[in-house]
Amino acid sequence: MYGTEKHVLLRHYLEQGISKAAMARDLGVDRRTIYRWIEAGELERDVEGVLYGPRAPRSIKLDPYTGIIEARLETYPRLTAVRLLEEIRAAGYRGGYTQLKEYVRKVRPRPPEDPVVRFETPPGHQGQVDFADFRLPWGKRYAFLVVLGYSRILWLQFFTRQTMQHVFEGLEAAFSFFGGVPHELLFDQMKAVITKDERAAGGRVTENAEFLRFAHHWDFRVRACRPYRAKTKGKVERPVSYVRSSFFYGRTFTSDEDLNHQARHWLDHVANVRTHGTLKERPVDRFEQERDLLRPLASRLYRSLVLSPEAKERTKAVLPRIDVERRSLETYAQVTGGVR
Repeated sequence: MYGTEKHVLLRHYLEQGISKAAMARDLGVDRRTIYRWIEAGELERDVEGVLYGPRAPRSIKLDPYTGIIEARLETYPRLTAVRLLEEIRAAGYRGGYTQLKEYVRKVRPRPPEDPVVRFETPPGHQGQVDFADFRLPWGKRYAFLVVLGYSRILWLQFFTRQTMQHVFEGLEAAFSFFGGVPHELLFDQMKAVITKDERAAGGRVTENAEFLRFAHHWDFRVRACRPYRAKTKGKVERPVSYVRSSFFYGRTFTSDEDLNHQARHWLDHVANVRTHGTLKERPVDRFEQERDLLRPLASRLYRSLVLSPEAKERTKAVLPRIDVERRSLETYAQVTGGVR
């Protein structure tokens, strides 16, 4: 035959009643060839391509030992391929390491992934706290973030260091901004707050004694994330990325004072009045449902038992008693442009 295309055309011509001479002329073949195709029954053959089945699996030297490998991995799923090579060689295996390593990679039992379960906290119940570092022309600065779990209302302030004094200052500024105190605060493994976490070994969390006095003064409970389990405080982890992209990136700052001034403007006019991606509501609107469920502010700032007198005076200078907590957040909703 001269190929599938001519085969199909010839069959079509025959069905149309075209003469053998015309067929031979159009197809560029001898007329006797056409007669020969017809007599040999070539036109009755299927013009589809030949279908091939799957190739039979090739036997390899590892085959007699796969049962041993799978049984061992079922009992001890973290056994290495090197260890298994040692064991099956003792049983008679004479093959190489590479085919064993590939086989182990395919059949090793995989632990089920922890499902990410989104949980929402009731109004006024929880705030989440974290630091994030930022590079500026005059040095590294640390963003102190506090977000209320229910409304996602956010507080942001930049500091030069991550000391306990700065944690006190940041929290007291956040409480003043919110006009109240959440019932509990969730922290990462922040050294100013958590001195030891032995829960992985069946122990307990040890909090800094001075920070516990601060928590008692402001009437909130301290909670700590488990090490390497950042998902448990995702409500503040995601705002860190949001601060980097929406606030910090592409802006110019002239000083620490300017940095914090712009941060406060961004909170009031962008972050807390946008439509939140998860909640599909604005934080300022949801905050109206939880502001009255926060614990009341303490009558005075905390007086540390361990900070130097200079630090205490600095705290008073930086955090004067202001009326932010008395101002309704409804005013933020009047910002022009409907920034999201």
